[in-house]
Amino acid sequence: MREQVSGPVWGVSAGLGAVLTAGSVGYGYHRDELYYRMLPPAWGYVDQPPLTPFVARLTTQVSDTVWALRVPATLAAMAAVVVVALLARELGADRPRQTLAAGAYACATLPLMLGHLLLTSTLDLFFLPLLILLSLKAIRSPRWWVAAGLVAGLTTYNRWLVAVVGVAAVLGLAVLGPRRVFASVWLWAGGLLALVVALPNLVYQATHDWPQIRMGRALAEDAGEVRVTVLILLVAGVGPLFPLLWRGVVTLAREPRTRYLVVVTVAVYAFTFVAGAQPHYVVVALVVWLTAGVITTSSPRRLWRVAAITGAVSAVLALPVIPVSVVGATPVTKVSSLMPDQVGWPTYVGQVARAYRAAVAADPGAPPPVIITANYGEAGAIDRFGPAHGLPRAYSGHNGLYDVARPSGPARSALLVGDLGPRQLALFAQCRQVGTLDNGVDVDNEEQDQPIRLCTGLRRSWELSWPAFAHLD
Repeated sequence: MREQVSGPVWGVSAGLGAVLTAGSVGYGYHRDELYYRMLPPAWGYVDQPPLTPFVARLTTQVSDTVWALRVPATLAAMAAVVVVALLARELGADRPRQTLAAGAYACATLPLMLGHLLLTSTLDLFFLPLLILLSLKAIRSPRWWVAAGLVAGLTTYNRWLVAVVGVAAVLGLAVLGPRRVFASVWLWAGGLLALVVALPNLVYQATHDWPQIRMGRALAEDAGEVRVTVLILLVAGVGPLFPLLWRGVVTLAREPRTRYLVVVTVAVYAFTFVAGAQPHYVVVALVVWLTAGVITTSSPRRLWRVAAITGAVSAVLALPVIPVSVVGATPVTKVSSLMPDQVGWPTYVGQVARAYRAAVAADPGAPPPVIITANYGEAGAIDRFGPAHGLPRAYSGHNGLYDVARPSGPARSALLVGDLGPRQLALFAQCRQVGTLDNGVDVDNEEQDQPIRLCTGLRRSWELSWPAFAHLD
């Protein structure tokens, strides 16, 4: 790789790494990052494969801090820059345009947002474009199908979206060519290797009632909102670089060797839109279109200026550029869906701790109440910051945490944190509000202004009551 990538590309990668490292602190953990810390080792979970939670847990063994958690994210984003340059090279770009593609990618809004946090989509920034790159190389030199198969199999441990990419690639090659690839034994060897590598993950799905399908159905309940977001991301995901996307599609369609990529990228975008899945699934399509569009530009200097403007806007949206004390008064919290979920966690936990201590003091002879949260972000925040306040572990029925742990023992009361509704409140004889979550900086996130309730008189056992707390979203 070093022989194929120019020095300026490595410079762009290092520059992005420096920016992301500097921006790793400032606001705080994202709710998903707090969730990943809590998930025990497993072959999979109801809402995702095991790789990203494994990486998150691994970082806590080195340093249980937000900056350490985001080191793998920074490395993935830096590696993605190099992959984009290699993809541009494979599409015929000379070295200056390879650097330009890398720079434009590093400045684009959605990759910078995702590269700032350790999310499943962060690792997708590296894996999925790498798979596209290897498939292109394999069309020219069939032995690369083995490498593509290995990467495809490994990618299933991070996101099953790779199955959509694989099926769409086969369909695109069959319909648009080059069809000669199907005569190569290396293609079938790569496909078999992908299946073998993915097999433990596939067995987990089959033996656990296909949890990813159940999760997909749950996500489809918010499909309308997701579809709007997906349409917005088509423009906002790359900012002022948006005009390059259509140029990229046209560029791919003109070349017989790359026409199948039009099917792949459109299929990923269409799947995300129709299924109402997570909107950031479309990042692989945007990256491929952007790269193909950049390399055909007739005005590299002008494009560098546009990329610089894009990078400045993206930094404000993705990184803690605006102080947390005033960011709530800006449009950033409305435009960036990821930013609000990084604000307020230690403050919220402090408010839960005050309510918990008051409940214990009010009835010192009774078993202390259990803490149950509405979502995994609240539970993860208590897991991370609660010990400093003397709080016990928090339970949640949200996604994978439902199966991780559940309340038991003699306690008949609970401190319910967040947006829990009538179904859960009805499990108790009495519930009263004893606090309100307030981040103190007027950032409107999922927790802001939600109640803290003390509920007493559990009507049935915890074993019978716990299923009422289960929810997927």
